[in-house]
Amino acid sequence: MKIIDVKQLEIPDVKVVRFGRFSDHRGFFAEPYRKSDFQNHPDLNCMKGIEFLQVNESYSKAGVMRGLHFQWNPFMGKLVRTVYGRMIDMFLDIRKGSPTYGKAAMYDMPDSPEFDYCDWIWVPPGFAHGNYFPEESKIEYFCSGEYSPGCEAGISPISSDIDWSLCNDELKNIFDKIISNEPLMTDKDKNGFSVEGWKNDSRSDIFQYSN
Repeated sequence: MKIIDVKQLEIPDVKVVRFGRFSDHRGFFAEPYRKSDFQNHPDLNCMKGIEFLQVNESYSKAGVMRGLHFQWNPFMGKLVRTVYGRMIDMFLDIRKGSPTYGKAAMYDMPDSPEFDYCDWIWVPPGFAHGNYFPEESKIEYFCSGEYSPGCEAGISPISSDIDWSLCNDELKNIFDKIISNEPLMTDKDKNGFSVEGWKNDSRSDIFQYSN
């Protein structure tokens, strides 16, 4: 695996791992994941010991919005990439006691066979995670926990009490435009918790900040 760069985003616990593709006249070859490279990279100490137990893929039409989801018992971190199209990833800190509690941000993750790289985004446990799609897209994500029905919840991405002050203005404008055009969402996502509503739920104490 050719890791080109690792960077932290507005909320430092969320990382972007950029890896290279090897292109020639036929197309490209890439090794998207190698466990040892993730485990031994000096900027990915946060992922030491992480085992991925489940791999999911998702196809979305243009205008789809998903999330913001989270799980406990077991906790689930997600390593997510765009296979084709354009995903804009969203992450919201729900760790009580965190200096960025209740704050959310986004990261733009388009993909094209013309690119000589691809990005992973690592969203660890303690974050509500979602995405929206300005165009038809497919994504895949590696999960550090298996799906556990009954131990999941979500905060609606259109909740008015999410603090977007850390978010890139351009991405927030795209988000607002999709919202104004009534995004394709499940009722479950649309009617998810508000930040305050989840905070007042006794299960929210499961997610605590530790530095």
